[in-house]
Amino acid sequence: MNNFLIQYTLHLADNALILGHRNSEWTGYGPILEQDIALSNIALDLVGQARNFYQYAALLSGNGSTEDTLAYLRDAHEFKNCLLVEQSNGDWGKTVLRQLLMSAYHYYLYQGLQKSKDKNIASVAEKSLKEVTYHLRWSSEWVIRLGDGTEESHVRMDDALNDLWKFTDELFIPAPYEIEVANNGIGLDLMLIKAKWNENVRAVLQEATLSFPETDGGLPPSSVNGKEGQHTEQLNFILSEMQSLQRAYPGCEW
Repeated sequence: MNNFLIQYTLHLADNALILGHRNSEWTGYGPILEQDIALSNIALDLVGQARNFYQYAALLSGNGSTEDTLAYLRDAHEFKNCLLVEQSNGDWGKTVLRQLLMSAYHYYLYQGLQKSKDKNIASVAEKSLKEVTYHLRWSSEWVIRLGDGTEESHVRMDDALNDLWKFTDELFIPAPYEIEVANNGIGLDLMLIKAKWNENVRAVLQEATLSFPETDGGLPPSSVNGKEGQHTEQLNFILSEMQSLQRAYPGCEW
């Protein structure tokens, strides 16, 4: 069971870290200074959540690993994040839509994990939920503003939805470690989250005058499954940048 719990904790951490890193790529490039800062703060929240989960995973491992080694010294095939979070930023519309899809998922996930039998998971979830509540409100407002904005912004949001929707299935298809921790009262039944996620995302898209896809996005081929270490080439690009300093100077500290 301990191995499944480690994998699950790394999955939670990797999702937060990679999404946080993607958002941080906008720092200094946001369309409005206030929103540049807002997205940078969301990135910091996500990295903070990742740190908490990595620290717990390192404790569970008991092999001398740390939050830093787990973030900076693992290769792409060892990461367990969903494919959605590693997708390229594209334009501002694609970025805020990706944030909406993940924030809605995190919101209901952390709500449930507050009742986890694992007190460490429950504690991180409780703290993270406060941050994610803001992330969901912020991204919802932007999706509505752009979807129901100009003709061009609407088209861009529609294109973003077409690009990202196919990666949403994976959020709700459990990996073996997710099934195991759910059976032991630590994780959650992802199908229960999916119903709430659908309702929330549908309502936002409707207000944004965007069509909610009525069919599943279609999980990418089984050979590409982020939760079990099969990723798109995008993750390699992220890690080559994010890990460059630690790889060049192993063990360096400020």
